[in-house]
Order: sequence, then C-alpha cells, then structure tokens
Amino acid sequence: MRPGTSTLKTVEVTLTPDLEAKLTRLANEQGRKVEALVLEAAERMVDYEAWFSGEVEKGLAAADRGEFIEHEDIGKLIRSRYPG
Repeated sequence: MRPGTSTLKTVEVTLTPDLEAKLTRLANEQGRKVEALVLEAAERMVDYEAWFSGEVEKGLAAADRGEFIEHEDIGKLIRSRYPG
C-alpha cells in the first residue's frame, strides 16, 4: 500500500430518521462515532452470515450422510434446555 492511501471504501447509506436517531444516541452513550457503530454492525452481519451459511452446509452434509436426530430426541433436548 502506498503512503497516504486508505484500505477503506466510502459507501453512502440512507437511514430512516428513527434509525439515525438511535445510532446517534448509542454513539453518544458509548463515546464513539456513528460511522464506527455502522462499520461494526456491518462486520457482525457479514461474519454472522458466513457462520450461518457454514452451519447450514454442515447440516446438509450430515443429512446427506443419513445423520438425523429423531423427533422424540429433539423434544427431549428442547424440554431439557427450556423447562416449563
């Protein structure tokens, strides 16, 4: 990279007034810039989508191998995690 060049690209995003107000309030509460919050949110979303896609692929591969959890076992798992 040449001195003085940036690896960041500027992208214009139109926000609703409500979302802009929420971001501004949150940025002020955290002592951060709105741009930093938006960048962090975008990074989290992209990372989550990559993770989720990977998990779906793992599940599909397991299903292709015939690895399933029986309906009754799923019920037991749910009841153990969320009693009541």
